[in-house]
Amino acid sequence: MSVREDDTELDALAAQVRAHPKLSAEVVDALIAAASGGDRDAHAALVEQSLAPVLAEAVARRARGVEVFDLFQEGSVAALVAVEEYVERAGAGAGLVPYVRRVAGRHLDRVLEEREAAEAEAAALAEDTRLLDVARVALHRRTGHKPTETELAAVLLWSPERVTLIAGILANAREEFDSEIVQYLDDAGEEGEGGGDDDGEGG
Repeated sequence: MSVREDDTELDALAAQVRAHPKLSAEVVDALIAAASGGDRDAHAALVEQSLAPVLAEAVARRARGVEVFDLFQEGSVAALVAVEEYVERAGAGAGLVPYVRRVAGRHLDRVLEEREAAEAEAAALAEDTRLLDVARVALHRRTGHKPTETELAAVLLWSPERVTLIAGILANAREEFDSEIVQYLDDAGEEGEGGGDDDGEGG
């Protein structure tokens, strides 16, 4: 998503937040009491009061590679849980927004850390598959035969088990890539045959 599109979504989210004016601590106290008695409208009003801190936490993390809208959605889920917990323990009205902000912020940090860790792992695996491919070609040229896992492990300073793991990932990736090419060629062939029939009818 472009910066312009992200800003447009941010404007829409800000308008959504502004649609729910900030309530006084006394009013929030009354809503908490009502929500603890099962009033779903009061609970919904408390959630609406939580949108502003959630948006603030989402915007604060917009530079970490995830769109504000997605961060806001993640934070909103955390806010729902936070409001439930706050109502259950009958917290003071003045403390609701700071509490929700802390909970949403911690949740977003966990989500982003997990995403970043997954991306780093994927990048490391991609680099390992590249190294394995290069080692295979180099050893084959040097020895004249297909290198064994033991030979590859010695060159790469990996365990044989890791060679097997990365080789499997590389084989699966190539198989998927090849199947996509075959599907593309099949589709192209069908389009070509269709075009021939149309020309024939036109003649």
